[in-house]
Amino acid sequence: MTKIQKISFVSLAIVFVLTFFLFPALHNKPVINYAIVYITSSILFVLMCWFILKYNIPVNYIFSLIAVALILRIALISFHPIGSDDYYRYVWDGKVLANGINPYEFAPNDTALTKLHSSIIPARVNYPDMKTIYPPLAQLFFYLSYKIGGESFIGIKLLLFLFDLMTMFGIFLIIKKLKMDYKNILIYVLSPLPLFQFFIDAHVDGFGLPLLIFAIFFYIDNKKTLSYIFIGLSICVKPLGLILLPIIFFNEKAFSERIKAIIIPVAITALMYIPFIFTGSPFQALMQFTENWTFNGIIFDLLDSFIRDNQKTRLICAALLLISYLPVVLSRKDFTIKIYLSLFLLFIFSPIVHPWYLSWLIILLPFIPRWSGIVFTGLISLTVFTVVNYQLYGVWKEYTLVLLLEYVPVLALFLYELFYWSGGVVE
Repeated sequence: MTKIQKISFVSLAIVFVLTFFLFPALHNKPVINYAIVYITSSILFVLMCWFILKYNIPVNYIFSLIAVALILRIALISFHPIGSDDYYRYVWDGKVLANGINPYEFAPNDTALTKLHSSIIPARVNYPDMKTIYPPLAQLFFYLSYKIGGESFIGIKLLLFLFDLMTMFGIFLIIKKLKMDYKNILIYVLSPLPLFQFFIDAHVDGFGLPLLIFAIFFYIDNKKTLSYIFIGLSICVKPLGLILLPIIFFNEKAFSERIKAIIIPVAITALMYIPFIFTGSPFQALMQFTENWTFNGIIFDLLDSFIRDNQKTRLICAALLLISYLPVVLSRKDFTIKIYLSLFLLFIFSPIVHPWYLSWLIILLPFIPRWSGIVFTGLISLTVFTVVNYQLYGVWKEYTLVLLLEYVPVLALFLYELFYWSGGVVE
């Protein structure tokens, strides 16, 4: 980097960090502050990625920025969640399990659990008439969080901080294994997405990310049995890891290895569910969620504006995903690129794309630095307009303009990269 480039990069980094101090400095309602800082920092993040990918970043800059990012994470732990109230459900599930009750057995407002009620939970739990949707390993983390912090969000955030450190370490190991530039770790470390979704809003996805990262690392490091174990564990936090199974199945030549790649993750998932299936219904609420909920899905919203039938539109989106996913799985592309493309396609065709869902994509960007993903994880901050409208006026409303601003540049970049990688055809 030239002296001017260094000054520009440092200045941009300073402005990026200072945006987070707008929270106490602004005098609007918390959700307004949240929206301003989230969108501003996301724009600055995309600009910083341009510097990171274009220029050689001095080692001392890398360590300094990592240190600042860790300080920001620690500072945000004390912030009460603003953009989401999901953590009340996590605390409730943890409390139920801590009292020796199957969290899949009763909905929060069931009279059988009245003895566990407090002034905070389940009064503030969203959809208190629904049983929990979260898989068994997530339940274990909720239990640990409750034992650490009680009904406070602090227990969850402290655990998330530990898991975020594991995620960074796993990304570092992959970068080192692939002999890539260590500066790329900054793409994850500096992203506002984990800062907002884990260290402000305390979303459960942060528990699953290091499990998926280490699954990828062990696979490319030829420790495949360990990889399959970690895939199974990641599925037990959020089922996105399932998308790796067909990729690995067709990536392997030996039939025995293909069988292991399926059997081990499935067996681990089954073992994790066994303690809960005899006294509860682990999949009841999850089925309700997957059948009815929608948010920020570009293809789904576009099709449903014509079809006007939730279930039919979901089936069409599932079919389109399968049609686009299979050529990726069967292609000769690199293993990690297949994962990136598969997750990207999943989010494009999904009826539900909350910002924290993209955390599963952003962990891939340090070793698959594609602008489609970088811009996607930045522009999804625009969905905060829906959150602002809901908190201020009580109306959950999606905006067509937000969808277009978010997805049009992302899809344009994705298509360009797809053809650029493969010389015009899918391999």
